[in-house]
Amino acid sequence: MIKVVILGSGNVATHLTKAFVTSKKVEVSQVYTRSNISNKIEKIDYTNDLNNLKNADVYIISISDDAIANFSKQLNLKNKLVVHTSGSVAMQDLECNARKGIFYPLQTIHKKSKLKFKNVPICLETESEKDYILLEKLAKSISKKVFKIDSEQRKHLHLAAVFVNNFTNHLYKIGNDICNEKNVPFEILKPLIKETANKIKYITPEEAQTGPAKRKDHKTIQKHLSLLQNKQQEIYNLLSNSISNNELTK
Repeated sequence: MIKVVILGSGNVATHLTKAFVTSKKVEVSQVYTRSNISNKIEKIDYTNDLNNLKNADVYIISISDDAIANFSKQLNLKNKLVVHTSGSVAMQDLECNARKGIFYPLQTIHKKSKLKFKNVPICLETESEKDYILLEKLAKSISKKVFKIDSEQRKHLHLAAVFVNNFTNHLYKIGNDICNEKNVPFEILKPLIKETANKIKYITPEEAQTGPAKRKDHKTIQKHLSLLQNKQQEIYNLLSNSISNNELTK
C-alpha cells in the first residue's frame, strides 16, 4: 500500500484525491488545505498545519504554479519524496530538502468534471530510478497511460496542451458568441466539434485540415471577415494565414 499526502485542495488535487481513494493500492493518509472544504471525503484526515503532516511515501504538491517554489520552502520533509503536478514548473523548482519528482496529469480538470482518471495521461520524472519505480506504481494504480517525460519535454508538452486545449476552447467561445448574436443554437456545432476531435484518432491534424484557408478560397474568407468584429478579424486572419502558409511550405 502506497501512502500519499495531498498538499492542496484545488481542481487537480480534488480529482487526484478521489482517484486515489478508489484505488486498492493507495492510502490517502492526509490532505493539507488552507481553506475550509464543505465536501470532505470520509476517513481522510485534513489539516491546515504543515508542521502536522503525517508520514507518507509520496507528498504531492497540487497548487497554483506560481506558488510551488515558495510553498515547497516551508516543507520539512528531509529524505521524503516530494512531487508536484504542474506542467510548466521544473522539478528543481521544488526548493525543499527532499527527494524530488513530477506527477503531472495532462488533462483539463474542473472540480465539477466527471473525470475517469484511468484515461488521463500521467507524466513522471524523478531524480532517481528507485523513486521513478515508486511513482510509476502510484500512477498505474489510477491510470492506464503513464509516460516518462523530463522537464524539457514537459515544458513543450504543456505548451502544446495550451494550443490544443486552452486556445481551442477560446475559439469555441468565439463561435458561441457568433451564434448567440444571431440567435443560432450553438448545439448545431457540437457534432462538428466531436468529429473534428475524433478524426485525429486515425489521421494526423495536418491531414485532417479543411476549410477556406486550406482551399485558398479567398472570396469566402473575405465574406467571413466582413461579418466579424475587429478583434475577431485579427484572430481569423492570423489562423487563416498560418494554415495557408503551412500549405505553401510543402
